Amino acid sequence: MKRRKFLTALGAGAAAVAIAKPAIAQSMPELKWRLTSSFPKSLDTAYGAAETLSKHVAEATDNKFQIQCFAAGEIVPPFQAIDAVGNGTVEMCHTAAYYFIGKDPTFALCNSLPFGLNSRQQNAWFQDHGGQDMLNEFTKKFKLYGISGGNTGTQMGGWFRKEIKTVEDVKGIKMRIGGWAGKTLQKLGAIPQQIAGGDIYPALEKGTIDAAEWVGPYDDEKLGFYKVAKYYYYPGWWEGGTALHFYINTDKWAALPKAYQSLLTTAAGYTNMDVQAKYDARNPLALKRLVAAGTQLRPFSTEIMEACLKASNEVNAETSAVNADFKKIYESQMAFREDENLWWQVAEYTYESFMIRHRGKS
Repeated sequence: MKRRKFLTALGAGAAAVAIAKPAIAQSMPELKWRLTSSFPKSLDTAYGAAETLSKHVAEATDNKFQIQCFAAGEIVPPFQAIDAVGNGTVEMCHTAAYYFIGKDPTFALCNSLPFGLNSRQQNAWFQDHGGQDMLNEFTKKFKLYGISGGNTGTQMGGWFRKEIKTVEDVKGIKMRIGGWAGKTLQKLGAIPQQIAGGDIYPALEKGTIDAAEWVGPYDDEKLGFYKVAKYYYYPGWWEGGTALHFYINTDKWAALPKAYQSLLTTAAGYTNMDVQAKYDARNPLALKRLVAAGTQLRPFSTEIMEACLKASNEVNAETSAVNADFKKIYESQMAFREDENLWWQVAEYTYESFMIRHRGKS
């Protein structure tokens, strides 16, 4: 009698295992996706974010979920990345959303706004203030589901062939500058140019443009700007915290098993942290090398900063008046910025100001 019960139980257990295996297999299907980046492979930190995500997703699924990464131009040009995702040419991309303000200026708010949030504030707004949900509500009209995937931190103000001391000096400057900041500089008489990263150096070298900004010392050194422009300005007031994003086709995202959605979110979260960690670690040494090579560091004057802030506020007010999506998200970010800067004034700024004064003394 006991033997029969044991065999019955054993059979039931085997049947349960037989049922469970297909269920597990179904929850982890074999998928091969393609990701197009807006960055060239030479920029190992920006482009490398895509490879970091791909690596962790593959390892976590025993290679059942593979994401093949392509650099800018290998499938589509850098400024067509979201089009390729939206129309299903590729499943996902990695890009800077402000490249696409020509479609809708609200894309700037996915990425970086002049005099906006710094990188930590931005991540806080994304994750704990409903920011990413607001952005995804906006981008779904383009069939895009976004997950933050890297931040450069505060950027530099760019490379100039001549010194820029006053607002008058800004007039007529042809400058490669990405995103929404170009609208601000236009109000001051500058002529913004949208040029992909790999094409900036020859334009600066030939004098097609007078100035160019990219990211910061580590990337800028790789691109060689110091060889053709002497003056390196700071800070990049237009990019206090430049957020990169992974965008996934909404149909492809919805069709993923929940386990894969969770995995992509987790892998992107690690990548988001990893990108800024690399920039924070690599920029100081690169800056030292640039200065040693003859680069002249210059701060933007208070006059220029104040004029740019005024112009930026005008651009945002004008845009808010005609674009409801922009207005809603912009107002959320600005309200959040006010509270965050109060906290920064009390803790972060006070601490860092003290430590900077004692740099090299302890």
